[in-house]
Amino acid sequence: MKLVVLDGYTLNPGDLNWEGIKKFGDLEVHDRTPESQIVERCQGAEIIFTNKTPLREAILSQLPDLKYIGVLATGYNVVDVDYAKTRGVVVANVPGYGTASVVQMTFALLLELCQHVQSHSDSVRQGDWAASPDFCYWNYPLIELEGKTIGIIGFGSIGQKVADIATAFGMNIIGFSRTRSDQSHRKNFKWAELNELLKESDVVSVHCPLFPETQGIINKDSLRLMKRTAFFLNTSRGPLMVDQDLADALNEGIIAGAGIDVLSVEPPSADNPLFKAKNCLITPHIAWATKEARSRLMGIAENNLSSFLNQKPINIVNK
Repeated sequence: MKLVVLDGYTLNPGDLNWEGIKKFGDLEVHDRTPESQIVERCQGAEIIFTNKTPLREAILSQLPDLKYIGVLATGYNVVDVDYAKTRGVVVANVPGYGTASVVQMTFALLLELCQHVQSHSDSVRQGDWAASPDFCYWNYPLIELEGKTIGIIGFGSIGQKVADIATAFGMNIIGFSRTRSDQSHRKNFKWAELNELLKESDVVSVHCPLFPETQGIINKDSLRLMKRTAFFLNTSRGPLMVDQDLADALNEGIIAGAGIDVLSVEPPSADNPLFKAKNCLITPHIAWATKEARSRLMGIAENNLSSFLNQKPINIVNK
């Protein structure tokens, strides 16, 4: 049986191995695959793994032997799942592997906005502390999280874990979600509609999936509802926000700062407006990429395939 990994480099740049998947057949691993080479590389393959390489109908229709697509991520919008279903091709994703790492990045961004750790460290290393007439100094206002309110858009496993950590910091929590699970154990929590959440929160953090109804949910109108002192965080999906609108809000002082790990287009164009926006931290979509999270991803992908081959498929997104 032929198996093909189309874009394995981001998952495994060399610190993991493919042995768990290789045991199922003749495995070919490609670091990256241009769209023009997908069909050629996948001819005769029954199993394909993809992370961000798109598998649309025009491609899938040329792969008659294909039986299974393993998406090496939680989001699966790179695959035409409806067409795959008509062909009888099973599509499985990898949920839940990165929750702890994404939550950790969320607070790394928030704490940097509050403390400006890197800027102060750079200042010390360039001699400012040694030259200071006082025993301490700060170059930015320092912000304490206790007593502040965080609004969490999307209250699934990641959103709830963000709430847990926020509680440890003494924050109040507002949640917005399509479905409202029981949160009666949280004494610092309330559900709200989106506009109320935006108006009342000192920090707004998005953790919802990307659907047509959530695309661009953070835009010029929603940003204008936020406090001028508020921070915006996005470690979820870039298209949930409108890059230009967020840049304008930061430059015009409509909100105070942002910490984002994702952009609408990745990799971004060199002229993305957020690159020059005021008080905007940007990291290159790495919230998921700790070695621990990638190891879990690899293990779940292996288990997904094993379950499929044993005729007990799990994590199927096109049932």
